[in-house]
Amino acid sequence: MKTEQDVIHLIEKDPWMVEVLSIAKSLALPDWWICAGFVRSKIWDTLHGYEQRTPIQDVDVVYFDKANLDESKEKQLEMDLAAMNPTIPWSVKNEARMHLINKLPPYKSSEDAISKFPETATALGVKLNQNNRVILTAPHGIEDAVQFKVKPTPFFQNKFLYPIYKQRITNKKWHTIWPNINLVEEPS
Repeated sequence: MKTEQDVIHLIEKDPWMVEVLSIAKSLALPDWWICAGFVRSKIWDTLHGYEQRTPIQDVDVVYFDKANLDESKEKQLEMDLAAMNPTIPWSVKNEARMHLINKLPPYKSSEDAISKFPETATALGVKLNQNNRVILTAPHGIEDAVQFKVKPTPFFQNKFLYPIYKQRITNKKWHTIWPNINLVEEPS
């Protein structure tokens, strides 16, 4: 796995992932993506040769809607998704309001928010286009994900946010699930 197209093909060949994407697409949310562990875990499972999917804590659906910043809308969307498939641990967030929760400047879009995730290997998102083809956003590329490198995004490489990154990778214990990953302990 070397290119973004390789990642797209990997996801397109996974019926479960395509089903999850189809369900999320049915909501017709503005600027929506499924991101983070949904993509990263698939890459790492595949590169580790795992035949079974590593369970993921949640399926992160993000969207960007400045017109409705009410958290209750996100909870309703989670219930709508659960009604379509209750076996999936849905998590829905409107990135137009998440900067308030994270105490950061406003995001410009869902892709902007994804670019500001803590790790480059997690700053990935996928969705289905109008022709039901998988498209990928990788603001920092896929190289770190496919090379098992966990390092902070440029946004988290400052003295204020780096401790959040460090605590997160400590808490996640990803190295116990995917032993080939390399955790970068110091900011670049």
